Amino acid sequence: MEINILFDKGLKECLDRGWLQSIAWASLTAQGTEPDTEVGLVIASQERVWQLNKTYLGRNEPTDVLAFAMLPESSAGQESSFATPPDGIKHLGEVIISYPQAVKQAAEHQHSIKKEVAILIIHGVLHLLGYDHDKPEPARQMAARETAILNCVQGQLP
Repeated sequence: MEINILFDKGLKECLDRGWLQSIAWASLTAQGTEPDTEVGLVIASQERVWQLNKTYLGRNEPTDVLAFAMLPESSAGQESSFATPPDGIKHLGEVIISYPQAVKQAAEHQHSIKKEVAILIIHGVLHLLGYDHDKPEPARQMAARETAILNCVQGQLP
């Protein structure tokens, strides 16, 4: 699996690239994602995430994480009929995390920034894999997977 990490200006020193990749990798592996998969992870400013939220989702408000899936929508855990690109790598999409929002939420929940970022990475990756929380049952399933994956990476959190 390939996890590409990008940082907005001024945020590169906030989190370790290898740690971010390990959390994304653990999330994908826990879901049985094929090894020929690629995901982009962006650690962004609040302004960038707010603008993306407004532009692409029509919500003029801040948010903590956005996930833009590249594969056609499918139900969680079901195979997609998407054709594999010529290089054989399936690009699932991008997870974009507002680092300032993660800092704020970590303080509100009284846990570490790393734990909050891990929660957001897991949440975003699950969205890329087809999970959603728009109705009670899918929300319950997504929350259960988030908890299970977070338990798997607990040793990597302060």
